[in-house]
Amino acid sequence: MSFTGLLVDRDGDGNITHAVTELVDAQLPEGDVTVAVEYSTLNYKDGLCLTGNGGLVRNYPHIPGIDLAGVVEASDNDRYSPGDRVVLNGWRVGEVRWGGYATRTRVEAGMLVPLPDAISTQRAMAIGTAGYTSMLAVDALEAHGMAPDCGEVLVTGAAGGVGSTAIAILAHLGYQVAAVTGRPEQADYLTSLGADTIVAREELNEPTKRPLESERWAGCIDAVGGAMLGRLLGQMRYGASVAAVGLAGGNRLEATVIPFLLRGVNLLGIDSVMAPYERRVAVWDRIATDMPFDRLGAMIETVGLAALPDLGATILKGQVRGRVVVDVRQ
Repeated sequence: MSFTGLLVDRDGDGNITHAVTELVDAQLPEGDVTVAVEYSTLNYKDGLCLTGNGGLVRNYPHIPGIDLAGVVEASDNDRYSPGDRVVLNGWRVGEVRWGGYATRTRVEAGMLVPLPDAISTQRAMAIGTAGYTSMLAVDALEAHGMAPDCGEVLVTGAAGGVGSTAIAILAHLGYQVAAVTGRPEQADYLTSLGADTIVAREELNEPTKRPLESERWAGCIDAVGGAMLGRLLGQMRYGASVAAVGLAGGNRLEATVIPFLLRGVNLLGIDSVMAPYERRVAVWDRIATDMPFDRLGAMIETVGLAALPDLGATILKGQVRGRVVVDVRQ
């Protein structure tokens, strides 16, 4: 059987090419579950894979797409049967193995999660790794004592996919949310998602020589890392936690241990790629109940496969707002 996919290749001079093309099942990777993909999405990692940056793709030609949602076509594993609706995030799918930018894929059963009844395949990709990661972060912060009555919660990289969904989730749960952005023109958008305060990126982007500043934040979801993470650690309230989910501002942490020793601050690492199956199921079940789906519409753009090469370059420049849903059948 044949299927359609966005094939990324590298020529002898190192140039990246893209083509929406017909492929055959014999080209699919090994696995025990075949999925008819309906939707995928666009993440920062996808931008790297589409442009050939970051060294994530090891072998060409390649089909990117670290997220996918669709319906099981065939299964050699007792966990799934034809007709089951499933979602996949991570497991290095779309990086080291072919991903979701195609109408069919084959994966291992352990990589899939059954979709809760309340979530369509389209909604699942409006949520995607961004929303899944955001909910992982909220869950971890609450497990370490964060609650709506504790005070302001900071979200960095607020206009991006993780930031947008984090704001919507936190506001829905009753938190007071402060959104950090370097794009002041996005203030109305962030407010519509539930942000109470807009913080200019410049306020936090410069490192400080002071190991501690005034206590302000009761929690933080940080998608930026770098100098900003080092700065905000010194602004956390006593016993508060920061959930680190990204490194858009760099992977170096310029900080001291003082916030950890004198204020009991916690730095929590959030990994969405290799999280175990049971954790994924629990988080997707929570998404079904605690994700404000009425606010998703404000952050969604839907595109077809042909639009992805340009959007891949755009997301790496930090110019994509909210969530891009990919209808792979377009």
